[in-house]
Amino acid sequence: MKFKLGSKIIDIKKQPYFIAEIGVNFENNFRRAKKIIKLAKQGGADAVKFQSYKAEKIACKKSPYYWDLKEVPVKSQYELFKKFDKFGYKEFKSLKKYCDKLKIDFLSTPFDLDAVDYLDELVPFFKIASADLNNFPLIEKIISKKKPIVLSTGACKINEIKRTVDFIKSKNKKILLIILHCVLSYPTNNDDAHLELIKVLKKKFSNHIIGYSDHTMPDQNMMILTSAYLNGAFVIEKHFSDTKGVKGNDHFHSLDKNDLIKFRSNIDIYNSTNKDLRKREVLNCEKISRKNARRSIVTKQIIKKDEKISIEKIIMKRPGTGLSPDKLNSVLNKKAKRYLAEDTIIKKSDF
Repeated sequence: MKFKLGSKIIDIKKQPYFIAEIGVNFENNFRRAKKIIKLAKQGGADAVKFQSYKAEKIACKKSPYYWDLKEVPVKSQYELFKKFDKFGYKEFKSLKKYCDKLKIDFLSTPFDLDAVDYLDELVPFFKIASADLNNFPLIEKIISKKKPIVLSTGACKINEIKRTVDFIKSKNKKILLIILHCVLSYPTNNDDAHLELIKVLKKKFSNHIIGYSDHTMPDQNMMILTSAYLNGAFVIEKHFSDTKGVKGNDHFHSLDKNDLIKFRSNIDIYNSTNKDLRKREVLNCEKISRKNARRSIVTKQIIKKDEKISIEKIIMKRPGTGLSPDKLNSVLNKKAKRYLAEDTIIKKSDF
């Protein structure tokens, strides 16, 4: 199966579409934003994604935190969002141009109606955050732009996901909708990742592409993201940073360029060793091994002409260029037609 997302044609038998979620990890620094975009491209990302919001439009001033205070020691959502809401249309338009230059898709998640309007000019598709899965006014605005939608499903019940999917399809049946399994916990413990839910979503929403938005701590071998792909996630989103593991923002649970390269390598290895072969046949690479590593019926001692061939006079040895051991009964008690020296590979013409 193939599908188009952004500027890419995605073949689900090859690599997934990977979104490097920069978010606010660039910390209002334009030069740093470009640096992280370049690193994401070098790592093999198909897209980079930012976040478009204004603090006063996303959270009340007394909205409590929902993240790990040890990593992000800010107790107010409004306070944190206010710190990183400096970029708008002008800045994102410039970053979009830089992405075009590097040939990587530019994305940003809109968190208010105004952001939807100005991002429409910049993004090839829209990403809806988990926390806005039931924000139908925002979703309806996004639907009106008639672009593909990627929907995260963190902290949601299955009936809530279905209701939102039905709402989107009721407004526009033709919109490409991609549903991401997600756990809305920063960071997500490995035993809370529940990657099996990717298969649940694939079964429940069989007409849609299923993916995964990850908030776990990056593991050394990228096994969590690899496992997500093996479970059927063909669009994968993960926070990305130039300072992996540093406290603050989403740096502490982000991957970096080398992690992304490792993940891509894992998928290449998996796909190269799992090609579609419907029945077991002798492969081209096995033919010489089949010939030389299998065994033949071989003389264990001298057998004279007209002498009977008995089990005591033969042995099964490599290579497999003569009569195979499963033909033993056709050889026993037959008379040799010629003198057979010790260690002779017996052929049908010899008896």
